[in-house]
Amino acid sequence: MKRVFSLFLCLLCVCAVTAQIRGNEIRVVVSPDHSDWVYRLNEKCTFTVRVLKAQNLLSDVKIDYELGPEMYPTEVKKDVVLKDGTLKLQGTMKTAGFLRCKVKAHVDGRTYEGLATSAYAPEQLQPVTKLPADFRDYWAKTLEEARKTPLNPLMTLLPERCTETDNVYQVSFQTKAWGGRFYGILSIPKKEGKYPALLRVPGAGVRPYAGDTYTAPGKVITLEVGIHGIPVTMQQSVYDALAGGALSNYWTFGRDSRDASYYNRVVVGALRAVDFICSLPQYNGKALGVTGSSQGGALSVITAALDSRVTFLAAVHPALCDHEAFFKKRACGWPHYFYYYGAPDEKQLETVRYYDTANFARLLNVPGWFSWGYNDEVCPPTSMYAAYNVISSPKELHPYLETGHYWYQEQWDEWLDWIRRQLNVPM
Repeated sequence: MKRVFSLFLCLLCVCAVTAQIRGNEIRVVVSPDHSDWVYRLNEKCTFTVRVLKAQNLLSDVKIDYELGPEMYPTEVKKDVVLKDGTLKLQGTMKTAGFLRCKVKAHVDGRTYEGLATSAYAPEQLQPVTKLPADFRDYWAKTLEEARKTPLNPLMTLLPERCTETDNVYQVSFQTKAWGGRFYGILSIPKKEGKYPALLRVPGAGVRPYAGDTYTAPGKVITLEVGIHGIPVTMQQSVYDALAGGALSNYWTFGRDSRDASYYNRVVVGALRAVDFICSLPQYNGKALGVTGSSQGGALSVITAALDSRVTFLAAVHPALCDHEAFFKKRACGWPHYFYYYGAPDEKQLETVRYYDTANFARLLNVPGWFSWGYNDEVCPPTSMYAAYNVISSPKELHPYLETGHYWYQEQWDEWLDWIRRQLNVPM
Protein backbone atom coordinates (compact mmCIF):
# COMPACT_ATOMS: atom_id res chain seq x y z
CA MET A 1 0.00 0.00 0.00
CA LYS A 2 2.87 2.38 0.81
CA ARG A 3 4.37 1.78 -2.62
CA VAL A 4 1.02 2.40 -4.31
CA PHE A 5 0.53 5.59 -2.30
CA SER A 6 4.04 6.81 -3.13
CA LEU A 7 3.49 6.11 -6.82
CA PHE A 8 0.20 8.00 -6.66
CA LEU A 9 1.94 11.02 -5.10
CA CYS A 10 4.64 10.93 -7.78
CA LEU A 11 2.03 10.90 -10.52
CA LEU A 12 0.26 13.84 -8.93
CA CYS A 13 3.52 15.78 -8.84
CA VAL A 14 4.29 14.99 -12.49
CA CYS A 15 0.79 16.06 -13.54
CA ALA A 16 1.07 19.27 -11.52
CA VAL A 17 4.38 20.18 -13.12
CA THR A 18 3.17 19.31 -16.62
CA ALA A 19 -0.02 21.31 -16.23
CA GLN A 20 1.97 24.47 -15.53
CA ILE A 21 4.06 24.45 -18.75
CA ARG A 22 2.86 27.39 -20.80
CA GLY A 23 4.30 29.17 -23.84
CA ASN A 24 7.93 29.98 -24.63
CA GLU A 25 10.39 32.43 -23.15
CA ILE A 26 11.42 33.43 -26.68
CA ARG A 27 8.81 34.98 -28.95
CA VAL A 28 8.88 36.08 -32.58
CA VAL A 29 6.63 39.12 -33.04
CA VAL A 30 5.67 40.36 -36.51
CA SER A 31 3.72 43.64 -36.58
CA PRO A 32 2.13 45.41 -39.60
CA ASP A 33 2.23 49.21 -39.44
CA HIS A 34 -1.58 49.58 -39.62
CA SER A 35 -3.34 48.74 -36.37
CA ASP A 36 -6.29 47.19 -38.25
CA TRP A 37 -3.95 45.25 -40.59
CA VAL A 38 -5.94 46.59 -43.59
CA TYR A 39 -4.37 48.31 -46.63
CA ARG A 40 -5.43 49.84 -49.91
CA LEU A 41 -4.34 48.18 -53.15
CA ASN A 42 -0.76 49.16 -54.05
CA GLU A 43 -0.18 50.65 -50.58
CA LYS A 44 3.05 49.53 -48.91
CA CYS A 45 2.87 47.51 -45.75
CA THR A 46 5.85 47.61 -43.40
CA PHE A 47 6.25 44.59 -41.13
CA THR A 48 8.43 45.03 -38.06
CA VAL A 49 10.06 41.77 -36.96
CA ARG A 50 11.22 41.46 -33.37
CA VAL A 51 12.69 38.52 -31.49
CA LEU A 52 12.12 38.80 -27.75
CA LYS A 53 13.50 36.92 -24.79
CA ALA A 54 11.69 37.61 -21.53
CA GLN A 55 10.10 40.56 -23.37
CA ASN A 56 13.46 42.13 -24.26
CA LEU A 57 14.99 42.31 -27.72
CA LEU A 58 17.39 39.48 -28.50
CA SER A 59 20.35 40.67 -30.59
CA ASP A 60 22.39 38.82 -33.22
CA VAL A 61 19.71 36.20 -33.75
CA LYS A 62 19.40 34.47 -37.12
CA ILE A 63 16.05 34.28 -38.86
CA ASP A 64 14.50 32.87 -42.03
CA TYR A 65 11.54 34.68 -43.54
CA GLU A 66 8.93 34.42 -46.29
CA LEU A 67 7.04 37.41 -47.67
CA GLY A 68 4.24 37.48 -50.22
CA PRO A 69 0.64 36.37 -50.85
CA GLU A 70 -0.37 33.62 -48.41
CA MET A 71 0.72 30.16 -49.58
CA TYR A 72 2.69 31.77 -52.46
CA PRO A 73 5.62 33.80 -51.02
CA THR A 74 7.57 35.87 -53.53
CA GLU A 75 10.54 36.67 -51.28
CA VAL A 76 12.32 33.95 -49.29
CA LYS A 77 15.55 34.51 -47.34
CA LYS A 78 17.52 32.46 -44.83
CA ASP A 79 20.08 33.17 -42.12
CA VAL A 80 19.39 36.90 -41.88
CA VAL A 81 21.10 38.32 -38.78
CA LEU A 82 19.14 40.76 -36.62
CA LYS A 83 21.92 42.87 -35.11
CA ASP A 84 19.66 44.74 -32.70
CA GLY A 85 16.84 42.22 -32.58
CA THR A 86 14.63 43.97 -35.15
CA LEU A 87 14.06 43.98 -38.91
CA LYS A 88 11.68 45.91 -41.16
CA LEU A 89 10.28 44.28 -44.29
CA GLN A 90 8.04 45.87 -46.92
CA GLY A 91 5.57 44.49 -49.41
CA THR A 92 2.39 45.35 -51.27
CA MET A 93 -0.37 43.78 -53.37
CA LYS A 94 -1.94 44.98 -56.61
CA THR A 95 -4.97 42.70 -56.34
CA ALA A 96 -7.30 41.79 -53.50
CA GLY A 97 -5.93 39.26 -51.04
CA PHE A 98 -3.65 38.83 -48.05
CA LEU A 99 0.07 39.57 -47.74
CA ARG A 100 1.85 37.34 -45.25
CA CYS A 101 5.18 37.76 -43.49
CA LYS A 102 6.29 34.54 -41.80
CA VAL A 103 9.45 34.36 -39.72
CA LYS A 104 11.44 31.55 -38.11
CA ALA A 105 14.09 32.42 -35.52
CA HIS A 106 16.83 29.98 -34.56
CA VAL A 107 18.00 30.24 -30.96
CA ASP A 108 20.11 27.68 -29.07
CA GLY A 109 19.19 24.87 -31.43
CA ARG A 110 15.47 25.59 -31.30
CA THR A 111 13.18 27.19 -33.88
CA TYR A 112 10.51 29.74 -32.98
CA GLU A 113 7.91 31.07 -35.39
CA GLY A 114 5.87 34.22 -35.79
CA LEU A 115 3.77 35.74 -38.56
CA ALA A 116 1.40 38.51 -39.50
CA THR A 117 -0.94 38.85 -42.48
CA SER A 118 -2.19 42.14 -43.86
CA ALA A 119 -5.45 42.48 -45.78
CA TYR A 120 -5.72 44.15 -49.18
CA ALA A 121 -9.29 45.01 -50.20
CA PRO A 122 -10.65 41.66 -48.90
CA GLU A 123 -14.23 42.79 -49.56
CA GLN A 124 -13.43 42.57 -53.30
CA LEU A 125 -12.51 38.87 -53.24
CA GLN A 126 -14.78 36.56 -55.22
CA PRO A 127 -14.64 32.77 -55.60
CA VAL A 128 -12.72 31.25 -58.47
CA THR A 129 -14.66 28.00 -58.14
CA LYS A 130 -17.40 27.37 -60.68
CA LEU A 131 -21.02 26.71 -59.72
CA PRO A 132 -22.34 23.60 -61.51
CA ALA A 133 -25.54 24.26 -63.45
CA ASP A 134 -27.34 21.43 -61.65
CA PHE A 135 -25.92 22.20 -58.19
CA ARG A 136 -29.29 22.88 -56.53
CA ASP A 137 -31.05 20.02 -58.29
CA TYR A 138 -28.29 17.55 -57.44
CA TRP A 139 -28.49 18.19 -53.72
CA ALA A 140 -32.29 18.35 -53.70
CA LYS A 141 -32.50 14.94 -55.39
CA THR A 142 -29.73 13.47 -53.21
CA LEU A 143 -31.54 14.48 -50.04
CA GLU A 144 -34.94 13.41 -51.38
CA GLU A 145 -33.56 9.96 -52.08
CA ALA A 146 -31.83 9.73 -48.69
CA ARG A 147 -35.04 10.65 -46.85
CA LYS A 148 -36.77 7.61 -48.27
CA THR A 149 -34.74 5.68 -45.70
CA PRO A 150 -36.30 5.82 -42.20
CA LEU A 151 -34.12 7.33 -39.48
CA ASN A 152 -34.64 4.34 -37.17
CA PRO A 153 -33.12 6.30 -34.25
CA LEU A 154 -31.54 4.68 -31.21
CA MET A 155 -31.06 6.54 -27.91
CA THR A 156 -28.98 5.31 -24.97
CA LEU A 157 -29.04 7.31 -21.74
CA LEU A 158 -25.57 8.14 -20.35
CA PRO A 159 -26.26 8.57 -16.62
CA GLU A 160 -22.69 9.62 -15.84
CA ARG A 161 -23.02 12.57 -18.25
CA CYS A 162 -26.45 13.75 -17.17
CA THR A 163 -26.61 17.02 -15.23
CA GLU A 164 -29.09 18.57 -12.83
CA THR A 165 -30.86 20.20 -15.77
CA ASP A 166 -30.28 17.91 -18.76
CA ASN A 167 -30.49 14.27 -19.76
CA VAL A 168 -27.63 13.19 -22.01
CA TYR A 169 -27.79 10.35 -24.54
CA GLN A 170 -25.65 8.72 -27.16
CA VAL A 171 -27.87 8.59 -30.24
CA SER A 172 -27.60 7.17 -33.72
CA PHE A 173 -29.79 7.25 -36.80
CA GLN A 174 -29.73 5.98 -40.36
CA THR A 175 -28.56 8.51 -42.95
CA LYS A 176 -29.39 6.87 -46.27
CA ALA A 177 -29.59 3.44 -47.87
CA TRP A 178 -26.15 1.81 -47.61
CA GLY A 179 -24.91 5.00 -45.95
CA GLY A 180 -24.51 3.64 -42.44
CA ARG A 181 -25.49 5.57 -39.33
CA PHE A 182 -24.54 8.89 -37.78
CA TYR A 183 -23.71 8.93 -34.06
CA GLY A 184 -23.82 11.84 -31.66
CA ILE A 185 -24.42 13.13 -28.15
CA LEU A 186 -27.88 14.53 -27.48
CA SER A 187 -28.74 16.76 -24.55
CA ILE A 188 -32.40 17.40 -23.67
CA PRO A 189 -33.67 19.55 -20.77
CA LYS A 190 -35.22 17.44 -18.01
CA LYS A 191 -38.05 19.86 -17.39
CA GLU A 192 -41.11 19.08 -19.49
CA GLY A 193 -41.67 21.58 -22.28
CA LYS A 194 -40.76 22.68 -25.81
CA TYR A 195 -37.27 23.97 -26.57
CA PRO A 196 -35.14 25.49 -29.34
CA ALA A 197 -32.32 23.37 -30.72
CA LEU A 198 -28.67 23.63 -31.71
CA LEU A 199 -26.80 21.23 -34.01
CA ARG A 200 -23.04 21.13 -33.52
CA VAL A 201 -21.06 19.78 -36.50
CA PRO A 202 -17.41 18.75 -36.08
CA GLY A 203 -14.06 19.94 -37.28
CA ALA A 204 -11.85 17.53 -39.20
CA GLY A 205 -10.46 14.49 -37.46
CA VAL A 206 -11.54 11.34 -35.69
CA ARG A 207 -12.44 11.69 -32.02
CA PRO A 208 -15.02 11.05 -29.29
CA TYR A 209 -17.53 13.73 -28.32
CA ALA A 210 -18.74 14.99 -24.96
CA GLY A 211 -21.89 16.80 -26.07
CA ASP A 212 -23.01 20.30 -25.14
CA THR A 213 -24.58 21.01 -21.76
CA TYR A 214 -23.00 24.46 -21.43
CA THR A 215 -24.54 26.65 -24.15
CA ALA A 216 -27.80 27.04 -22.24
CA PRO A 217 -28.26 24.42 -19.50
CA GLY A 218 -31.86 23.32 -19.18
CA LYS A 219 -32.99 25.72 -21.91
CA VAL A 220 -32.01 24.19 -25.25
CA ILE A 221 -31.75 20.85 -27.04
CA THR A 222 -28.25 20.22 -28.36
CA LEU A 223 -26.98 17.52 -30.69
CA GLU A 224 -23.25 17.13 -31.31
CA VAL A 225 -22.56 14.67 -34.12
CA GLY A 226 -19.59 12.77 -35.42
CA ILE A 227 -19.35 12.12 -39.15
CA HIS A 228 -17.67 8.73 -39.45
CA GLY A 229 -20.51 6.34 -38.69
CA ILE A 230 -18.94 5.04 -35.47
CA PRO A 231 -19.96 5.44 -31.81
CA VAL A 232 -18.63 8.63 -30.23
CA THR A 233 -18.07 7.32 -26.68
CA MET A 234 -15.21 4.86 -27.18
CA GLN A 235 -11.67 5.15 -25.83
CA GLN A 236 -9.40 7.70 -27.47
CA SER A 237 -7.05 4.94 -28.63
CA VAL A 238 -9.74 3.60 -30.99
CA TYR A 239 -10.06 6.95 -32.75
CA ASP A 240 -6.29 7.39 -32.89
CA ALA A 241 -5.96 4.01 -34.60
CA LEU A 242 -8.65 4.89 -37.14
CA ALA A 243 -7.16 8.33 -37.81
CA GLY A 244 -3.81 6.74 -38.57
CA GLY A 245 -5.29 3.80 -40.45
CA ALA A 246 -8.63 3.26 -42.15
CA LEU A 247 -9.71 6.92 -41.95
CA SER A 248 -6.34 8.52 -42.71
CA ASN A 249 -6.91 11.36 -45.22
CA TYR A 250 -10.62 10.49 -45.38
CA TRP A 251 -11.29 13.86 -47.05
CA THR A 252 -9.63 12.53 -50.22
CA PHE A 253 -11.76 9.38 -50.45
CA GLY A 254 -13.86 9.11 -53.62
CA ARG A 255 -12.99 12.58 -54.85
CA ASP A 256 -13.43 11.60 -58.49
CA SER A 257 -17.19 11.06 -58.07
CA ARG A 258 -19.78 13.39 -56.53
CA ASP A 259 -21.80 10.35 -55.40
CA ALA A 260 -18.87 8.35 -54.01
CA SER A 261 -17.14 11.28 -52.28
CA TYR A 262 -16.67 10.73 -48.55
CA TYR A 263 -18.31 14.08 -48.00
CA ASN A 264 -21.48 12.92 -49.74
CA ARG A 265 -22.55 10.82 -46.76
CA VAL A 266 -21.24 13.55 -44.41
CA VAL A 267 -23.44 16.24 -45.96
CA VAL A 268 -26.42 13.89 -46.06
CA GLY A 269 -25.75 12.89 -42.45
CA ALA A 270 -25.74 16.51 -41.28
CA LEU A 271 -29.12 17.05 -42.94
CA ARG A 272 -30.51 13.85 -41.44
CA ALA A 273 -29.36 15.20 -38.07
CA VAL A 274 -31.74 18.09 -38.69
CA ASP A 275 -34.45 15.53 -39.48
CA PHE A 276 -33.71 13.79 -36.20
CA ILE A 277 -33.91 17.02 -34.17
CA CYS A 278 -37.19 17.95 -35.81
CA SER A 279 -38.61 14.53 -34.92
CA LEU A 280 -38.05 15.08 -31.18
CA PRO A 281 -41.28 15.86 -29.31
CA GLN A 282 -39.36 18.37 -27.12
CA TYR A 283 -38.33 20.53 -30.10
CA ASN A 284 -40.40 23.74 -30.35
CA GLY A 285 -40.35 23.90 -34.15
CA LYS A 286 -38.99 27.45 -34.09
CA ALA A 287 -35.31 28.28 -33.49
CA LEU A 288 -32.84 25.72 -34.88
CA GLY A 289 -29.21 26.70 -35.31
CA VAL A 290 -26.12 24.97 -36.64
CA THR A 291 -22.56 25.77 -35.65
CA GLY A 292 -19.00 24.51 -35.97
CA SER A 293 -15.45 25.46 -36.81
CA SER A 294 -13.11 24.53 -39.69
CA GLN A 295 -14.72 21.47 -41.34
CA GLY A 296 -17.61 22.18 -38.97
CA GLY A 297 -17.75 25.77 -40.22
CA ALA A 298 -18.16 24.45 -43.74
CA LEU A 299 -20.82 21.97 -42.63
CA SER A 300 -22.65 24.81 -40.85
CA VAL A 301 -22.89 26.74 -44.11
CA ILE A 302 -23.85 23.62 -46.06
CA THR A 303 -26.57 22.52 -43.63
CA ALA A 304 -28.12 25.97 -43.37
CA ALA A 305 -28.03 26.34 -47.16
CA LEU A 306 -29.81 23.05 -47.84
CA ASP A 307 -32.49 22.96 -45.11
CA SER A 308 -35.05 25.74 -44.68
CA ARG A 309 -35.83 24.58 -41.13
CA VAL A 310 -32.43 25.90 -40.00
CA THR A 311 -32.97 29.46 -38.75
CA PHE A 312 -29.35 30.59 -38.23
CA LEU A 313 -25.72 29.50 -38.45
CA ALA A 314 -22.46 30.41 -36.77
CA ALA A 315 -19.27 29.41 -38.60
CA VAL A 316 -15.71 29.87 -37.33
CA HIS A 317 -12.80 29.67 -39.82
CA PRO A 318 -14.82 27.57 -42.32
CA ALA A 319 -12.92 25.07 -44.47
CA LEU A 320 -13.54 23.73 -48.00
CA CYS A 321 -13.63 27.25 -49.47
CA ASP A 322 -12.76 28.05 -53.09
CA HIS A 323 -10.80 24.94 -54.08
CA GLU A 324 -10.15 26.21 -57.62
CA ALA A 325 -8.32 29.32 -56.42
CA PHE A 326 -5.26 27.07 -56.75
CA PHE A 327 -5.36 27.57 -60.53
CA LYS A 328 -4.98 31.34 -60.07
CA LYS A 329 -2.08 30.84 -57.63
CA ARG A 330 -4.33 32.18 -54.90
CA ALA A 331 -4.81 30.65 -51.46
CA CYS A 332 -7.43 27.89 -51.45
CA GLY A 333 -9.17 26.42 -48.42
CA TRP A 334 -8.43 23.26 -46.46
CA PRO A 335 -7.83 20.51 -47.41
CA HIS A 336 -5.99 22.23 -50.29
CA TYR A 337 -6.81 19.38 -52.65
CA PHE A 338 -4.77 20.49 -55.63
CA TYR A 339 -2.00 22.22 -53.67
CA TYR A 340 -1.06 19.04 -51.76
CA TYR A 341 -2.51 16.14 -53.75
CA GLY A 342 -1.55 17.04 -57.31
CA ALA A 343 -3.32 18.52 -60.31
CA PRO A 344 -6.78 17.00 -60.73
CA ASP A 345 -8.25 15.17 -63.66
CA GLU A 346 -11.57 16.40 -65.03
CA LYS A 347 -13.66 14.13 -62.77
CA GLN A 348 -11.91 15.33 -59.62
CA LEU A 349 -12.28 18.94 -60.66
CA GLU A 350 -15.98 18.49 -61.33
CA THR A 351 -16.53 16.63 -58.07
CA VAL A 352 -15.04 19.22 -55.70
CA ARG A 353 -17.37 21.89 -57.08
CA TYR A 354 -20.25 20.07 -55.40
CA TYR A 355 -18.38 20.27 -52.06
CA ASP A 356 -17.16 23.86 -52.11
CA THR A 357 -18.35 26.06 -49.25
CA ALA A 358 -18.45 29.05 -51.61
CA ASN A 359 -21.11 27.40 -53.76
CA PHE A 360 -23.30 26.61 -50.74
CA ALA A 361 -22.76 30.14 -49.44
CA ARG A 362 -24.61 31.47 -52.49
CA LEU A 363 -27.76 29.64 -51.31
CA LEU A 364 -27.92 31.00 -47.75
CA ASN A 365 -31.01 32.94 -46.73
CA VAL A 366 -30.77 32.92 -42.91
CA PRO A 367 -28.65 35.06 -40.56
CA GLY A 368 -25.04 34.03 -40.14
CA TRP A 369 -22.24 34.88 -37.72
CA PHE A 370 -18.69 34.37 -38.97
CA SER A 371 -15.26 34.73 -37.40
CA TRP A 372 -11.67 33.94 -38.33
CA GLY A 373 -8.12 35.17 -38.02
CA TYR A 374 -5.82 36.68 -40.61
CA ASN A 375 -2.97 34.39 -39.53
CA ASP A 376 -4.83 31.16 -40.25
CA GLU A 377 -2.56 28.87 -42.27
CA VAL A 378 -5.06 25.98 -42.42
CA CYS A 379 -8.04 27.93 -43.73
CA PRO A 380 -6.50 31.01 -45.37
CA PRO A 381 -8.53 34.21 -45.00
CA THR A 382 -8.42 34.73 -48.78
CA SER A 383 -10.47 31.56 -49.25
CA MET A 384 -12.93 32.37 -46.47
CA TYR A 385 -13.53 35.95 -47.64
CA ALA A 386 -14.21 34.65 -51.16
CA ALA A 387 -17.03 32.50 -49.79
CA TYR A 388 -18.30 35.13 -47.35
CA ASN A 389 -18.55 37.83 -50.01
CA VAL A 390 -21.14 35.93 -52.07
CA ILE A 391 -23.57 35.57 -49.15
CA SER A 392 -26.64 37.74 -49.72
CA SER A 393 -28.52 36.94 -46.49
CA PRO A 394 -27.96 38.88 -43.23
CA LYS A 395 -24.41 38.27 -42.06
CA GLU A 396 -21.81 39.61 -39.70
CA LEU A 397 -18.07 39.02 -39.65
CA HIS A 398 -15.94 39.28 -36.51
CA PRO A 399 -12.26 38.89 -37.42
CA TYR A 400 -9.71 38.33 -34.67
CA LEU A 401 -6.65 39.41 -36.58
CA GLU A 402 -3.82 37.60 -34.83
CA THR A 403 -5.50 34.22 -34.47
CA GLY A 404 -4.50 31.26 -36.57
CA HIS A 405 -6.54 28.07 -36.68
CA TYR A 406 -7.66 28.44 -33.08
CA TRP A 407 -9.87 30.59 -30.86
CA TYR A 408 -9.32 33.48 -28.48
CA GLN A 409 -11.42 33.48 -25.32
CA GLU A 410 -13.08 36.75 -26.35
CA GLN A 411 -13.94 35.20 -29.71
CA TRP A 412 -15.49 32.16 -28.04
CA ASP A 413 -17.52 34.34 -25.66
CA GLU A 414 -18.81 36.53 -28.49
CA TRP A 415 -19.79 33.48 -30.55
CA LEU A 416 -21.62 31.87 -27.64
CA ASP A 417 -23.47 35.07 -26.77
CA TRP A 418 -24.69 35.47 -30.36
CA ILE A 419 -25.94 31.89 -30.48
CA ARG A 420 -27.84 32.31 -27.20
CA ARG A 421 -29.54 35.42 -28.52
CA GLN A 422 -30.62 33.59 -31.69
CA LEU A 423 -32.02 30.81 -29.53
CA ASN A 424 -33.70 33.40 -27.31
CA VAL A 425 -32.05 31.92 -24.21
CA PRO A 426 -29.89 34.74 -22.79
CA MET A 427 -27.74 33.74 -19.83
